[in-house]
Amino acid sequence: GRAEEQKQQQFNAAMELFNSRPVYKAFGYGVAVVNISLQLFLVGRIMHLSLGVDGQLFALAAAWLLTDFINGLVHLYMDCNDRYASPAGPLIANFHLHHRTPLYKKNPLPVVYFLESGSKVWLVGYLLAVALLLATVPLAPLAASVLVYIGILSSVAEVSHYLCHSSTATPARWLAACGLLLSKRHHGRHHLEDNCNYAFLNGWSDPLLNLIARRCSPGYKTTTDRHYAAYDGGAPDSRC
Repeated sequence: GRAEEQKQQQFNAAMELFNSRPVYKAFGYGVAVVNISLQLFLVGRIMHLSLGVDGQLFALAAAWLLTDFINGLVHLYMDCNDRYASPAGPLIANFHLHHRTPLYKKNPLPVVYFLESGSKVWLVGYLLAVALLLATVPLAPLAASVLVYIGILSSVAEVSHYLCHSSTATPARWLAACGLLLSKRHHGRHHLEDNCNYAFLNGWSDPLLNLIARRCSPGYKTTTDRHYAAYDGGAPDSRC
């Protein structure tokens, strides 16, 4: 319909801006540098905390679950975000191409960690908020550790997503089979079906996310996935 054609035109215009203006790619690199710098800073802030082995394991388990849910929730929001004419439009349009080209370019995992951290603009705000909280509120060591671990695992989730799409290495497959990372079979539903399985650290939170999606999201197969139908440009920088 006319509304869909308008969205396709806006999408193409946004991608033209993204591809023709280096500022958008530079912005991604800047976001990556800020995110990783804040992650290192926050690790330094909690290194002196004493949780014991049991406390550390509990903090990691809690952070793993919360990270999976939080990042899945952001993914759910972004998959139906069609504000291509907004100042963030070029970044939004480029994000949507991950459904058209799910396979990543092969890179060492530290490079993947850096590049994909550059796509997480919201994480800058989260990490800054945690830094402010640690500086102003006497948090319990367990709470402080969980908050910092979420900030780091949010970047690890991107590496998990990369491995799910692009690796058949035995360690990655074993970690996915154990439920620590995202499995191909579980995540495949997100691409084959509509409006489901948004989580991408390990997918444990998808039952809750799927319930939220059914109530709050129109999905992507008949909305944003159609907006790039008339786009004949290349894949995102991180994709093949």
